[in-house]
Amino acid sequence: MTYCVAMLLDEGMIFASDSRTNAGVDRISSFCKMRIFEQPGDRIVAVVNSGNLSITQNAINLLEKRTSEASGVSMNSATSMFDVATLLGECLREVTRRDGPYLMENNVNINASFLIGGQIGAERPRLFHVYAEGNFIEATPETPYFQIGETKYGRPIIDRVVNRRTSLMDAAKCTLVSFDSTMRSNISVGLPIDLMIYETNTLKIGLQRRIEETDPYFNMIHTRWGEGLRKVFAQLPNPSWHDSNAH
Repeated sequence: MTYCVAMLLDEGMIFASDSRTNAGVDRISSFCKMRIFEQPGDRIVAVVNSGNLSITQNAINLLEKRTSEASGVSMNSATSMFDVATLLGECLREVTRRDGPYLMENNVNINASFLIGGQIGAERPRLFHVYAEGNFIEATPETPYFQIGETKYGRPIIDRVVNRRTSLMDAAKCTLVSFDSTMRSNISVGLPIDLMIYETNTLKIGLQRRIEETDPYFNMIHTRWGEGLRKVFAQLPNPSWHDSNAH
């Protein structure tokens, strides 16, 4: 299991992914689930993934292979993020057609999905959710973020805080709180967290950081968020229900 978030805001974009691929009492594996394609001044594309690791890794490898090829649409020649999302969907379909039947024969879950977004030239930044079948949907001003993987624990805080006008720093803070809440409730999601922040129209990485267990800011968020929730809960008044209303 994993947890990934991507946000499309007026100020820019945020991508974040955990790195846990297998949780157990005696075995925990970590792999980076974020890939960034950057040509400073021309384009920047970020991808995070969830699901079967071999499927997602092979789809990204195929995407990179096509980027180096001289013919056809590639990451370097695409003129819109729509074309890039289409290319990734095609790569995912190709890998699934090739490997899927053999994996399913051994009862291996082949589900895989991606969040991909960025900016190419003068086109506005765009964000897409690519499903296991290779089709995709695009983020809108009303729905400016996507999640994949173990989404239910981190979603409430994002729903309450983030909208299109949220600042990048507030959105990054909210993203880390959502990861902390998810890790609190599900052992299959864990550190390190890969975080990338992109500012609109800069066409280069703004901030890229790997958040480890010793990261002081993340540990501060973990402590203060928990303390704050307990404090707010303690301040809530008790219900004033009366026996006269009982049935």
